[in-house]
Amino acid sequence: MDHSLKNVLVVSFGFLLLFTAYGGLQNLQSSLNSEAGLGVTALSTLYGTILLSSMFLPPLLIKKFGCKWTITGSMCCYVAFSLGNFHASWYTLIPTSILLGLGGAPLWSAQCTYITILGNVHAEKAGKAGKDVVNQYFGIFFLLFQSSGVWGNLISSLVFGQTPTRGFLPDEELQHCGASDCLMATEPTNSTQRPSQELIYTLVGIYTGCGMLAVLLVALFLEPIRDSQQKSEGEKKSPLWSNLLATFKLLGDKRLRLLILLPMFSGFEQGFLAGDYTKSYVTCALGIHFVGYVMICFSATNALCSLLYGKLSQYTGRIAIYVLGALTHFCSIAALLLWKPYPDQLAVFFVFSALWGVADAVWQTQNNALYGTLFEKNKEAAFANYRLWEALGFVIAFGYSTYLCVYTKLYILLGILIVTMVAYGTVECLEFKTQIKPLAKEQTNQAQEEEEMQTKM
Repeated sequence: MDHSLKNVLVVSFGFLLLFTAYGGLQNLQSSLNSEAGLGVTALSTLYGTILLSSMFLPPLLIKKFGCKWTITGSMCCYVAFSLGNFHASWYTLIPTSILLGLGGAPLWSAQCTYITILGNVHAEKAGKAGKDVVNQYFGIFFLLFQSSGVWGNLISSLVFGQTPTRGFLPDEELQHCGASDCLMATEPTNSTQRPSQELIYTLVGIYTGCGMLAVLLVALFLEPIRDSQQKSEGEKKSPLWSNLLATFKLLGDKRLRLLILLPMFSGFEQGFLAGDYTKSYVTCALGIHFVGYVMICFSATNALCSLLYGKLSQYTGRIAIYVLGALTHFCSIAALLLWKPYPDQLAVFFVFSALWGVADAVWQTQNNALYGTLFEKNKEAAFANYRLWEALGFVIAFGYSTYLCVYTKLYILLGILIVTMVAYGTVECLEFKTQIKPLAKEQTNQAQEEEEMQTKM
């Protein structure tokens, strides 16, 4: 097996195990810990801490410990969050959410940096275009990573499906499901019941075991890596403050300032799916035991599309794939505003989660590849920025989750999507002009040389 591919697979399977646990727990927070909005507050705290850690920690930790040990240490923070869910309360969930948040940004920045370096090193050896190999590696990674949602949600559905969690719902209560859900932080009026403590212990125990396996896999089998740029920088030690402020320094680049909306929208749309679609549509109309099955559909579609886009972008270019993602999300949001969920429309719940997966796969694969390609010389700072702005999207989405009606949140999503695509289009125009200038200069020089030759003749 190709050496680089082996390391990509180790990282991918590590994240598969880790997010089998975390993804399953995240999707259940708003439904499982709904008392006084504990679950949503924990998620908001978690992403708020990721936002803060994105500002300083990733470049510092990656330079100090390297990608491998940054990933390993950060994974331990995720395991702590699983342990906090054994007895969910304000005293266990909030501290472990903060701990996970501190590890979240370095984990993702180190993973993105590691795969980008692997892709560029392999491309150099094979004589291929760096961006194509990086895209392909991100496609493989997200295929395996997104499938974690299938396993995590399947586990929760099988465990919680052992006992009934929902009774008959009258039409008056179903009127409050979907876009018209304005119950916010109050207790749901439907008959959805919390699963028994024994079942919760079983589920969290399985998730904790998955997280521990992920830590062991990466610690034992992932090879440390440093690119040529890091090696040359290693000879001249950067001051501490330089590393800490690297994330902010990169904001001086106009392209990055325009691109911050891409990860922000990614945070908003994922936050809506995990915090609102699962609670106001699925749990409200079908019951909590259906959350896992509906999210399996999202994760499976997301995983398959991630691999497809990684390959497809080599032929279509990234712009066409971004347009596909934007149109899919636009249509899905508009339809969710109009749809009234009823238990007898079971297939529709899965159609929406599948469409969301088709669109989300675009943001996951293309955003990471775009940041890695455009800011190749400042990878750690670029991916730290990516996580910072994505975390801000999550924080705002979970922060207003208990205060706004669902239809208001959907209108906000629509507005952000439109502005995001305008900003992205501007960056592509700037890149096109940058590439055209050297070409035009070369053609002008060539024409001048030919003119001089003809004059001499």
